[in-house]
Amino acid sequence: MTSPKSGPKPGPKSDGIPARRTVIYLLDQVLGEGRLLSECYAAGALERLAPDERARAQRLAAETLRSLERADRILQKHLKKSTPLTVHNALRLGTVELCQGGAAHGVVNAMVTIISKHRRHGKLKGLVNAVLRKVAEQGPAEWQKLRVPRLPKWLRSPLAEAWGNEAMMAIEAAHFTGAPIDLTGKRGADLSALPGKRLATGSFRLAEAGQVSALPGYEAGDWWVQDAAAALPAQMLDAKPGERVLDLCAAPGGKTMQMAEAGAQVLAVDTSASRMERLQENLTRTGLNADLIVGDALEQTGQYDAVLLDAPCSATGTIRRHPDLPHAKDGSGFGALIELQAQMLAHAWSLVKPGGRLVYCTCSLLPDEGECQVEEALDMFPDMTVDRSAVELPGVEPDWITEEGGLRLRPDYWSDRGGIDGFYMALLRKSA
Repeated sequence: MTSPKSGPKPGPKSDGIPARRTVIYLLDQVLGEGRLLSECYAAGALERLAPDERARAQRLAAETLRSLERADRILQKHLKKSTPLTVHNALRLGTVELCQGGAAHGVVNAMVTIISKHRRHGKLKGLVNAVLRKVAEQGPAEWQKLRVPRLPKWLRSPLAEAWGNEAMMAIEAAHFTGAPIDLTGKRGADLSALPGKRLATGSFRLAEAGQVSALPGYEAGDWWVQDAAAALPAQMLDAKPGERVLDLCAAPGGKTMQMAEAGAQVLAVDTSASRMERLQENLTRTGLNADLIVGDALEQTGQYDAVLLDAPCSATGTIRRHPDLPHAKDGSGFGALIELQAQMLAHAWSLVKPGGRLVYCTCSLLPDEGECQVEEALDMFPDMTVDRSAVELPGVEPDWITEEGGLRLRPDYWSDRGGIDGFYMALLRKSA
């Protein structure tokens, strides 16, 4: 499907069509080209949308990818032959909306309008109309009877091996439920005007999603978006005022802001210029200061009191908020990632002063990217020890603490409170 950037500028009354058209384009990119949503957003896929439509498009794209298996099961009985990907994605989006309570008239008409204007597939508007009208009649009842969508085998198998079948299924349920939005507030900031509640670990969880930039305290820079799990590595590092701290692979920058807010002299490094621009914008909004470098973590030099390495990883711990990942990736790059993590951990260790400390973390559910990396590093570096006291943080539950002294978080933890991203983290101390 043609990029929405090249389409006509939406009028004042869009009836959700620009957002839906963008969603179909995003689905084409993820399912047809293997691109991540984040890559599409960075390339400007949402630029032509108003803020409310942008939020709507992001929500619908995530919900459709999260529910893809259910949508396809419902559609298969109404389709006698395969349809072009763009048309099929329009049907998927329409099915998800209809089965989740969308008004049949508005959803069906929007999808028919979008396909009717497609230069190659316009003649299939009748098929879209007929299929979605049947879905509107039968789909909602069928939807509730279908199983929780499963992860693809390339990921399902290693998760079952690592955590067991029961835990793996609980993780799938957490992915299907989705993720709330968590915030990290500046010290002393009053977040009481926000709709939500404080979590035991200190993060603030919103009761409902919406346009984040319209929430109280955004313009004042009182807080930033950061999952409760992602906020723990910086808490574990416990940067002190005046300390020289290196944040490797820093973007999008939540941890940088935590450490800067603690008074540390933070140098943040990341290879992505666009993501570092976003970090600078957030630093400016929050009134915090850090030095930013666009560069390779493996090329950094110097000695630091503390280093935080959020290493590049499979990101399998974030699928509940990034449901495109299982569809855009196939696991073939995991081996290279694991090798890169080991190189980065070794290099980061060389940048830690004697008596200093390093937090290694990944937003992965795979032990090879977490526990195993730390165990191998401990064998390699005789001056490295795990600081087990670092996991004694507010809200941390005993079951999260691993054998070697790190923290293992999974999406099925806190299931009664909206879950938490999958993460691994450990604090490593260098002998003086």
